[in-house]
Amino acid sequence: MDLGISGKRALVTASSKGLGRGCAEALAAAGCDLVLNARGAEALEATAEAIRAAHGVSVEAVAADVTDEAGREKVLEVAGQVDILVTNAGGPPPGMWSDWDREDFIGALDANMLTPIALMKAQLPGMMARGWGRVVNITSVSVKAPVAVLGLSNAARAGLTGYVAGTARQVASSGVTINNLLPGIHATDRMVSLDAGAAAQAGTTVDEARAARLATIPAGKYGTAEDFGATCAFLCSQQAQYIVGQNVLLDGGATNLSM
Repeated sequence: MDLGISGKRALVTASSKGLGRGCAEALAAAGCDLVLNARGAEALEATAEAIRAAHGVSVEAVAADVTDEAGREKVLEVAGQVDILVTNAGGPPPGMWSDWDREDFIGALDANMLTPIALMKAQLPGMMARGWGRVVNITSVSVKAPVAVLGLSNAARAGLTGYVAGTARQVASSGVTINNLLPGIHATDRMVSLDAGAAAQAGTTVDEARAARLATIPAGKYGTAEDFGATCAFLCSQQAQYIVGQNVLLDGGATNLSM
């Protein structure tokens, strides 16, 4: 399917690996020029070069911490005004309710709520003026089914979800759509870390922890960054113009919602 976005300019944050890279790869395959961002310069440049070679699109790489104001300004200066914005940032560490104090919550809010909001505020006016734009925020299944040990993530991402619910409906008449992608369990470095944490907590091996997690997924497997990216690219397509303010769950059927 021709997504109708060849030649569009896209900014994808936290995109040197994992789900962010999956989104960047899919947008490049659709013909988008890219601005990629991550904290680690070496991995980021390797990803940028691989995408240039594979897809023949322009790829600019900006090594910076997008959750920091100075880093975010650096990214936005290079990106300029884009047509497509995909926001992504690593989630806060798991733990128990008693582990976290105010500063932990502030850090989670900065990374997983306030940073995507700041990026949207920087890009939405230009998109609206041009009469076209796409924003996809990578959040988490936890906004529909909160995960007990991910209290910091639950709180921050739920706040972003509420913000998007209102904002998406305020900008839709200008040809701009904002939607959220909610990953369940995907084969990424983040999940390796969570599997290791679950194993340590249960006193089992990582393989046993992974097998127990797989048993909760009707699809019988972890998701892939490639499949996730393909869904992201579709939400950025011309064909997705009527999808507004939605929370799209990609979890292999693990979350059983009645409606």
